[in-house]
Amino acid sequence: MSILRTATGVFALTFGIVCTAAEPTLEEKLQILQQEIDNIKAQLAKSPPQQPTQPANAPAAGANAGATPTVSNTTVGGYGEFTYNKYRNTDVNNNQADLRRFVLFFGHRFNDSIRFYSELEFEHAVVSSGDRGEAELEQAFIDYRINDAANFKAGLFLIPLGILNETHEPPTYYGVERNFVETRIIPSTWREGGLQLYGEFAQGLKYNIGVSTGFDSGKFDDPAFAIRSAHQELQLANANDLSVHGALNYRAPGILAGAGVFTGNTGQNGASNAALKGVSGRLTLWDVHAKYFRGNWDLQALYARGTLGDAAQITNALIASSGNPNLVAPKVFDGWYTQAAYHVWKKGDMSLTPFIRYERFNTQQEVAEGFTADPLNNERVITAGMTFRLHPQVVLKADYQKFRTDSTKDRFNLGLGYMF
Repeated sequence: MSILRTATGVFALTFGIVCTAAEPTLEEKLQILQQEIDNIKAQLAKSPPQQPTQPANAPAAGANAGATPTVSNTTVGGYGEFTYNKYRNTDVNNNQADLRRFVLFFGHRFNDSIRFYSELEFEHAVVSSGDRGEAELEQAFIDYRINDAANFKAGLFLIPLGILNETHEPPTYYGVERNFVETRIIPSTWREGGLQLYGEFAQGLKYNIGVSTGFDSGKFDDPAFAIRSAHQELQLANANDLSVHGALNYRAPGILAGAGVFTGNTGQNGASNAALKGVSGRLTLWDVHAKYFRGNWDLQALYARGTLGDAAQITNALIASSGNPNLVAPKVFDGWYTQAAYHVWKKGDMSLTPFIRYERFNTQQEVAEGFTADPLNNERVITAGMTFRLHPQVVLKADYQKFRTDSTKDRFNLGLGYMF
């Protein structure tokens, strides 16, 4: 499928969503809360901390949305997930159970204008020498509220691209595993250190504009994840080259439609690889996305594309320093997916929702002349399964994933997720 056709299709879906929207029901008004990634921030900014009074079946959303205010000005929340992956071909992949993530949110209200937000994440249960577990800060920033139209945040924050990156708690997405397009084409969970201006132009029309740290192409080490491995996570991040980003999203009951872009040089004046001194290596990554949830239907689509300048020079530098001839940086990488879910049963807080997702992505869509892309990085995946909600913030998941290019990855997945 051509780039033009893909982008046109996503925009057509977005246009159709807007045109067919009607007066929302009460249930749909509750559903939109799940998509409001900054809901709790707005609540805290407008009033002193107090025990939440939202309806019992109103789902929380975003990294901070489940946080329960205490009697003080400090808030606490979190999310986590347990997963089990059973592969069809156990000669190639081992079946595995994992406490995938355990995340705590801490926030503090200094006054009516100034807030602090943070997320501390532990992955794979054990963090010690020789183990694969990780401990990391996903967010740590100060938020300064002026009014609905203009606000600032500074520190370590999530980049507003796609749907998943800012709203990535297990009860907010379908499937045991996060979708591939928003983990390999758009990195997840992607955060940078910097300054961001955000606000609302008009009812439901929100914007983000910011300057931040960026990628370091000298740290690139895995073509299967496009440019993701060059992400610095504000860990002594080389900042000779900064990046800028912007996003525009329209939200209304039952509707989300938007786009975002991130761009900046990645050479970092050779800080990680001397051969990249003076090399720009400009990265530009953008996406368009849409979501429609009305009645029992929940539909979603996204397209993302990235380009990396000076890919030949970057690849030569990486191969020379590593000795690995397969370390080929992408010149172009892209992916898209469509997803449909239908609520077949609801009772109180509980619901049962089957879903299906088709995604296609290529982390080496194009490489520099003289180099060869790995055909396994051009993949198509069908994921079909069920989500059973015990509560809007507690879910059981089961699905099966079929890989077109590399069938050894075919697997059955089970998951348990929560947020509070």
